[in-house]
Amino acid sequence: MRARRRLPVWYLGLVAASGALRLIELRRSSRNEHALGAQDHPAAGHYQAMVGLHVALHTLPLVEVLWFQRRARLPWLWAGVLGAATALRWWSIASLGAAWNARGAVPDPLPVVTRGPYRFVRHPNYVAVTLDFLALPLAGGAWVSALMLTALNVAVLTERVREEERRLLAVPAYRAAFERRKRFLPGVF
Repeated sequence: MRARRRLPVWYLGLVAASGALRLIELRRSSRNEHALGAQDHPAAGHYQAMVGLHVALHTLPLVEVLWFQRRARLPWLWAGVLGAATALRWWSIASLGAAWNARGAVPDPLPVVTRGPYRFVRHPNYVAVTLDFLALPLAGGAWVSALMLTALNVAVLTERVREEERRLLAVPAYRAAFERRKRFLPGVF
């Protein structure tokens, strides 16, 4: 007789909590966009791909863990990385305040924010999201999902950052504040 497949309850809770935070972020983003009257969305072409990837992030690892009965290696390490990434993402969102939005709309006039994690890099939110894509699947042992989803996320973010920076660097105040600051890691890239 085959053993019934089971999903670890703690992992299901972790994924559910991560998904709930994404929904809260989307609500905040929508409010911010509405308040900004944002019409210009530099990432509009990438947004649907990003939404699909975030849905996949919160479903595919669960399927992989359940179907293949994956066991996590160092789950608390990966849960800790996920917690740190979440803290960085919310620090980034709080630092940008009403200018933050998920679609990448650039407000006019652009408030140049150099506080919080933006003191160190231009795109701390994208660093956090990339760590999410790696850590959330690995916390449950879903290494195939981690590799595949992280690679796809990096591909989509590469195009998004390129388009976003083209628009941001056109603003003289932003260019003066950030052109010498690294994109993702201080002293790297």
